[in-house]
Amino acid sequence: MSTDTPRQAPASPHAINTEWLATYREPIIDPDLPIVDPHHHLWDNRGFRYLFADLLADTSSGHNIRATVFLQCRAMYRAGADAALAPVGETEFVNGAAAMSASGIYGATRHCAGIVGFADLLLGAGVDRVLEAHLRAAGDRFKGIRNSSTWDEDQSIVTVPGSIPRGLLLDRTFREGFARLGAHGLSFDAWLFHTQIAELTDLARAFPGTDIVLNHIGAPVGQNSYAGKRAAVFQAWRADIDALAKMPNAYCKLGGLGMAVMGFGFDDSQKHKTPVSSAILAAAWQPYIEHCIAAFGVERCMFESNFPVDKRSCSYPVLWNAFKRIAANYSAAEKTALFSATARRVYRLPAD
Repeated sequence: MSTDTPRQAPASPHAINTEWLATYREPIIDPDLPIVDPHHHLWDNRGFRYLFADLLADTSSGHNIRATVFLQCRAMYRAGADAALAPVGETEFVNGAAAMSASGIYGATRHCAGIVGFADLLLGAGVDRVLEAHLRAAGDRFKGIRNSSTWDEDQSIVTVPGSIPRGLLLDRTFREGFARLGAHGLSFDAWLFHTQIAELTDLARAFPGTDIVLNHIGAPVGQNSYAGKRAAVFQAWRADIDALAKMPNAYCKLGGLGMAVMGFGFDDSQKHKTPVSSAILAAAWQPYIEHCIAAFGVERCMFESNFPVDKRSCSYPVLWNAFKRIAANYSAAEKTALFSATARRVYRLPAD
């Protein structure tokens, strides 16, 4: 069964209230600090568009964004193609945006300098032809694969379209496909819930030669059946983060906390007449982010925007201001690692 099969989802689940976001602005903190944004999307999704021009508007809004990495999101799959190869259309689409950016016409930022796509690892060893097609489509820009494994007993928690099987990361055939990543020099991005971090730890232990990047700090869920249980969720999440961090091939993306599934409610424009400040975001997110940094170290952590998904809660300038507030007391070398160097190393990006 493919892990990327469409299922019914609400129209425009990540639609942005741009008028609401525009009601709050603040000065850019430390505007010269170089940033590599290692996690964003591009799509035209059920009426909600976030394309190169939108990304460009965000990355040129005040912070010093030097490069970005695109993460798969089911954009522009090939129509009528072999189902296994349809996701290569997404890589072709994003590589076009990368080529536009590399022309220099749109400024110094190298957008989509890295591309992480989708290949169904449940194809087992047969996934080779898909990986090879991605590499032909984007060459050195193609860095890795993401298979979402977000599954919970509470089936009302839905974050991505698709039928996600329980225990995907433990599946024998999935691991046969996963083994092919190392042969092609590719990394793996993991999008899962906090209840599944232990499965990722087992995967990292089984494949010590493949870099594994935990997305969105492992998503400590605060929604639906987990609402009102933040302390208990934090305790369980923290223990599993500590275990994963012992795997030297595991890395952590610091972000994604603006998603509704995290339960902070900053995306609720009915509750908040204007978007909250970076100071409020930083205060709410700091315990999670600082624990990840303590567990993994700055050399294995990287701040991420997760745009446009997190744009439901705040603007791009405010998001990076929040991260800079959290990192305010770190040394210059530590800030370099967190905001750019780790991402460049993990995704093998060209030097600035």
